[in-house]
Amino acid sequence: MKIRDAAGWTIFVFGILAFFLGLIGLIRPEIVLSVLGFEIIERAQRAPSDYTMVFIMASSMASFNIGIYYMLAALNDVKIFYRWTVPFRTLTFLVFTTLVISGAAPLKFIGVGIWEFTGAIATGIALYLEGKKK
Repeated sequence: MKIRDAAGWTIFVFGILAFFLGLIGLIRPEIVLSVLGFEIIERAQRAPSDYTMVFIMASSMASFNIGIYYMLAALNDVKIFYRWTVPFRTLTFLVFTTLVISGAAPLKFIGVGIWEFTGAIATGIALYLEGKKK
């Protein structure tokens, strides 16, 4: 198990970032809300029916797991997985950017879309260049 090429490194780095962001969200979901530009309301001030923290923690668990999937894919050189991530990360960019443009999410939320699109481009370019070598 080792990372063999640039495409693998793009996947591995994303995995590490997703893993740690997920871990942070599980431990302190307020940090994730702050990073994304959402207003922070103390837990004691939230209505009993406000499930914001539960939703952030559930999303963080997904990020935590996806981080592990990405790292394992990179360590096992699962090229088909690399290729699948490019269009889906681009779709994520489009959805998150649309949320910001429509006013449904704060401007800082665009960072998630940019992060996804940057990763998609990096992986796509690495895969393309590796394909040309062969």
